[in-house]
Amino acid sequence: MLSHVLVKVADLDRAVADYRALGFVVHYASKRHAHIWFTDGPIIELLTTPRKAEWLKRPINLFWGKGSGTRMARWARAGDGFCDVAVLTDEPADAGVPIGKVISWKRDGITFRFAYPRNPQLPFLVTPYDPPRHPAEIVHPNGATGLTRVVMEIHLDDLAEFERLVGDDPTFKYAAGPVTRVIAIELSGLTGDLDPVLLHGIRII
Repeated sequence: MLSHVLVKVADLDRAVADYRALGFVVHYASKRHAHIWFTDGPIIELLTTPRKAEWLKRPINLFWGKGSGTRMARWARAGDGFCDVAVLTDEPADAGVPIGKVISWKRDGITFRFAYPRNPQLPFLVTPYDPPRHPAEIVHPNGATGLTRVVMEIHLDDLAEFERLVGDDPTFKYAAGPVTRVIAIELSGLTGDLDPVLLHGIRII
């Protein structure tokens, strides 16, 4: 099941202001993360990554497991736009693909676990937040009510493992492509068009 889509931004405060101007309710999760929640289902995460992470690939691999450093370096090099996607699971070790370490994490009063597949092109894995954080009710002024689909291109070399990870989850729509990447997301409920200048490189359909 889709957990969240990650959007890399160079300036988190600027991105939060822009998404609020677009009519989204945005909550900071840390100094490097902010979330766009819906009443249920997947969410959008805005994040900024220090450039130096590009040069820490080896120690990150040692700390979080093989594949994690390459992924973090890719995030650091990326410009504004989609940079990754996460799959929700109760047990990352049962993902069906080789993974690095399962990491226990605590942030903003919540605990969760995550793991990065050794193939850094694949979605990563995260457990549900404890305690749950979905709001009982949230109203976005632009009418958005949910993240209903993520549209991806998948490289042929990644396809078998990708399908083991996502199973038959209809939230994922994908086709063959030159690289594995997110190309768009679909949101339900929007009442008007969104200014692409404020979207920081992503496409919403």
